[in-house]
Amino acid sequence: MSHLDEPQHLLVRADGADRSLLYTSDAGPHADLGDFTSVVPIDEPDLGLPKMLAHGLAVWTAARPPEGFASRTELRKHAKKGLQLAQTLAKHLGPTWVVRYWDEQHGTAKFVCWGCQRLHWNLDAHSSASHSVHITVEGEYKWYPLRAEGFGDFAPDDPAAGLGLSDDLVTDLYQWSKDIDASMDLYLKERDMDKDDARRRKLDKRGQELAERTARELGQGRTVTCGGLA
Repeated sequence: MSHLDEPQHLLVRADGADRSLLYTSDAGPHADLGDFTSVVPIDEPDLGLPKMLAHGLAVWTAARPPEGFASRTELRKHAKKGLQLAQTLAKHLGPTWVVRYWDEQHGTAKFVCWGCQRLHWNLDAHSSASHSVHITVEGEYKWYPLRAEGFGDFAPDDPAAGLGLSDDLVTDLYQWSKDIDASMDLYLKERDMDKDDARRRKLDKRGQELAERTARELGQGRTVTCGGLA
């Protein structure tokens, strides 16, 4: 497979231990379930799945009995886990792939938004333009630590951005911003350039580390750069 200008379409559907769970189609956004006939291996290089995600998908599809679930409780549990995996997959792949999830419990196949991980009946309900693809981690006095086109500066847990960062990373980004403000306030009080330069070097290093962590959590669907200190 090769990535073209148009996003590729991927269906997540568990069929049992002896079958794959990822299928693709060339029929575009209006493809029916029957159009997804080309198997996509979990270890497909174009997907670049993290080991934990690939393992989770393999375990999930193997957990489905070939004859189907005898218990509604087991079916609900399996469908819920599948949705979580499909959401993680969509977030990892980003806008270059369109992910649909077959919910066996409800008999539906919905689009999984890569930006906010919500489910939609059609692709146009939530366009990729709603989510920023390029994120910058940048420190500036009295500003939030993240930048993106269409947002300006914004908080790491802003629901409108739909980043879904971990609580630990959100806390550390907030603390970094607070420390930048405190450093500037101290400089304005002391006017000591040497001490200020030393503090800024440490803050800049922390910013680089935070940018790396942000990139790892967001996956290949977004690019993250470090803008340093303004």
